Formats: sequence, structure tokens, C-alpha cells
Amino acid sequence: SDRARDVDSAARDAVRIIEHTMVVVSGEKAVYRCVAAPSMKVDHGDGGRGSGGAAETYERALGAAYSYVVSASVDRLLDLVEYTFLREAGCAPTSQDGGTAPELDIRAAASAAAAGLRIVDGVRMLGPSLTKLCELDSSKGKGGPSPSDGGGPAAPALCISLHRSTVKNCAKTLENLARSIQLDRGAETADGRVAAVSSDVVHAVRVVSPFHSAYKSVSKRRALPWDSGIGDDAGEMDVFVRFLVKQLLISLQGKAQNYRAEGDGPGGQDALAKSHLFLMNNTYYLLDLLAADSFVGSTGGVEGADFRITGSWFRDKMTKTFDSEKARYLKYWDRLNSHLTDVDDGQLSYQNNKDVLSLESGRLLKSRFSGFIEDFERVYTVHRNFTVIDPRLRVMLQDDIRGVFLTRYAGFFQKYSRINFSKKNMESYLKYPPQKIDSLLGQLFLMQ
Repeated sequence: SDRARDVDSAARDAVRIIEHTMVVVSGEKAVYRCVAAPSMKVDHGDGGRGSGGAAETYERALGAAYSYVVSASVDRLLDLVEYTFLREAGCAPTSQDGGTAPELDIRAAASAAAAGLRIVDGVRMLGPSLTKLCELDSSKGKGGPSPSDGGGPAAPALCISLHRSTVKNCAKTLENLARSIQLDRGAETADGRVAAVSSDVVHAVRVVSPFHSAYKSVSKRRALPWDSGIGDDAGEMDVFVRFLVKQLLISLQGKAQNYRAEGDGPGGQDALAKSHLFLMNNTYYLLDLLAADSFVGSTGGVEGADFRITGSWFRDKMTKTFDSEKARYLKYWDRLNSHLTDVDDGQLSYQNNKDVLSLESGRLLKSRFSGFIEDFERVYTVHRNFTVIDPRLRVMLQDDIRGVFLTRYAGFFQKYSRINFSKKNMESYLKYPPQKIDSLLGQLFLMQ
């Protein structure tokens, strides 16, 4: 999105500003050395060479000038980086309660978190060099100003403040991302397909995943809601990803619960079936895109697009949820088997011509065929409006449904369709031969 590109560009610009500040400081230091070094050899009229009150005052003046320029540059850098977090990364406090600005959606929060980690990476890698550049090597010569006596630049201390401020603000962007998933208000899908929140969280995990070192730099210094340890006890990126996935599952369960609430209304049991298909769709989608052993398709050149969660916890949790929901969903098709019970041969009696069953015997088969047709049409009419986007999952579910009842129905149909159990309506009872049922099941879950 445009916002994601803007936030990423702002983060890259912030890192470039650090690099440019290093160039400025390096240039000022070169000028200082060119001016200060000859002064050590100039006779200032006090009988000495490069010593005495005048020389010391002169060198302190040079140090003060250097300190002013360098400190101003680093101070401006600190302001610009802070501004990037406040304006672009959603870290600005509100005037009412001192909290964060209005909540970002998940993708915007993910872009802000990735931008924050990128800036931390820049500060982490360039900050020590910048701090070193800002220091004056007072120990290598006499008279050089130092921070301890008030003559050195404040820039090194500002560099430390830059790192602390960046870590603090980046931690806030990570918390904002987690909170955006917790507060997701996206509605459940009407046809049970993958929810937008699943796609958003996959995107979020992928955009933050390249910044392992930056995340560790933050977690070591800040206690986070999902990781209270600091220093050596701080967790890696996997801890954060696991927390995001946990919040996603809570969100998906809440949306599935909304389907179940419909089960108390006109939708009845069919709304419950949709909740199971909804969770199947989403867990299969997450397994496919994030599990370590799943199919990897074309991903282009986006950073983190090939990221996979290697921890066994992810595959185990997603697989367990998927299998559980699939078993519950297939029960709605299993009810068709209740009509496919055999009729004892002793219960079948024929009329005088022995070609047509007696009225009572015919009713036994009529009730089975009509019951099957009624339930099949009702279930099929509802479930054909459900959607499974992934063709592999769609074929898998179609085959699983066939496995629930079609083989049994084929045997039942073959056995009893040969018997003339109705004088006038045989065609209506036999309007669904197994081949037709098979064809209809092949049309389930197609995108509407």
C-alpha cells in the first residue's frame, strides 16, 4: 500500500540521515585536526611553543567550536529520528491520556514495526561508529578538551540517547502491532473463506522477520508484554511471532463464535458447519504460507516473503486445529448414512406378480431414499455456498466428503434400485445415482 511504502521510505531516510551525519561529523573532525594540530607548534608569544595560557585557550576554543557543530548535528539527527517514529510509525501520544495515537490497522502497524526495526538496525550498526567519531582524542595530546572538564562535545551522550530513544519507540511499534491484531474488528466472511486478518498477520510476520538482530537489541533492553525477560533472558524473534499467532487464533476463534451465534437463529446447524469450514480455511492457509515444510510458491523479491516458522509448535497447533474442525465439519455429511441402512430380506414381500414390492415393504425403501434425498438436498444447497479458495484444500475436502457416505450410498443404490418399490414414482426416488452425486460434490466450495 502507499502508506507501507511511505513508512518504509521514511525509515530508510532515517538510516541515510545517520550516514549523512557521520559524513558531517567526520568532516568537522578532519577540519578540527587540521586547525588544532598546527596550533600545537605555533609560538603564541608566551615564551613557549604550543603551551601556556593562550595556547590552551585557543585549543579550548577550537574544541568548543567542534563540540557546537557536532552536537548540533547529532541533536538534529535525534530530532529527525524521533519525528519519524512520531509521524510515520504511530508513536505519537494523544493529548487526552498520554497513550498512543488512534489505532493502526494490522498492515499499517506491521509497516510501522518493520520501519522501527530498520531504524534500530541502522542505529545499532552505525551508532558506535558515530559515537567514536564524535569523541575527541584528548589522551593523544596535551590540551585537548574532554567531556570531563566541560570542553568536550555533548554529541557522544546524544548518541547514547539516540539509541535509547530508538529502542523505546521501536518497542512501542511492536506493541502497537500486537494490539492491532487483538483489536481487529474485521467481520467474519459470509461464505467461510479465509479472513482478511489471517492474510494481514502473515504479511506482518513476513515484514518483521528479516530483523532478528534488531529485535534482539530491543528485547534485551526493554521488557515487552509477551517477553518480560531482559538481557541474556530476552527472547528471540520467534517469541514475538508466536505471540502474534496466538492473538490471531484468538481473533479467528472469536469470528467462528459469531457463526455459532447464528446457529441459534434461522441458520441453525448450517451456521455451525460454516464456523468449522472457516477455521479449516484459515488454519490450512496459515500452514501453507508459514509452516516450515509447506509448499513454497513464487514469492517475488519482497523481504521475508519466504519466511517459515521452524518451531514445531506452529505446525502442531495448526494441524491439531485443522483436523479437529474437519472432523466436526464432516459430521454434517455423516448424517446421510442414517438413511442407508439395509432392509432385512425377511421384511421384503412382493405383490402377486412378484415384480413390485408390497405397499408396506415399499415404504421401507421409499422412506430411506426420500430421507436421503431430503437431507442431501438440504445439506448440499447450503454447503455449496461455502467457499474454499485453495484448490488443493477444495479437492481434499470433496474427497473426504465422498469418503464419508458416497461409497456406502453407491452400494445401497446398486442393491435397491433394481427393486421396483414404487409403481408411479421410481424416477423421483432414483434421481440421484452415485455418478450424479459424485459430480455434484465436485462442484462444492467453488468461488461464487
